[in-house]
Amino acid sequence: MVKGKWAQGIQPRNFTWVLKDRLAICERPGGYGPSHRRVRRQEEIIWIRESEFTRVVSIIPASHNLHNYSEMALAWNHLPVADSGDIAPSQRRLYELIHTELAAEAKLLVHGEELGDRVGGLVAGYLLWSGLVSDPPEAAVVWEQLVKRRLGPLGRSFVADADKLDPPGSAR
Repeated sequence: MVKGKWAQGIQPRNFTWVLKDRLAICERPGGYGPSHRRVRRQEEIIWIRESEFTRVVSIIPASHNLHNYSEMALAWNHLPVADSGDIAPSQRRLYELIHTELAAEAKLLVHGEELGDRVGGLVAGYLLWSGLVSDPPEAAVVWEQLVKRRLGPLGRSFVADADKLDPPGSAR
């Protein structure tokens, strides 16, 4: 059955594939701050569901949108990551979740408030931690090529932190 355009939803802003058809990133569905729109949020969540994402992972500190994901029958995880302090435990939990879900053939969407250094540093860090890239500079370059913008100091610090974490499958 062919669905109408509204029933298909709209792609979230700044949607980008990190690993084609496996891991994607975007800004918070509906936007963030004063630009957040409830109707846009609903249409973007519909698009996520209709695009058959198996899980949405929110890294924002607040619980925004989580009940909306539940209402739309989308599995989600809330793994907030701060901009400062000891982020290693949060970073490790995020990376282990992504790694486990991808190993189980999941299709993941990770979002922050905006598509900036927090998401960029964490995703570039995941590429390094998982062994998909070999060193921090390469991780930053891959991110910059994906989104066509520089990875700033916060993002680079997240990549440096990822380089210190035990890789997947190592004993702790």
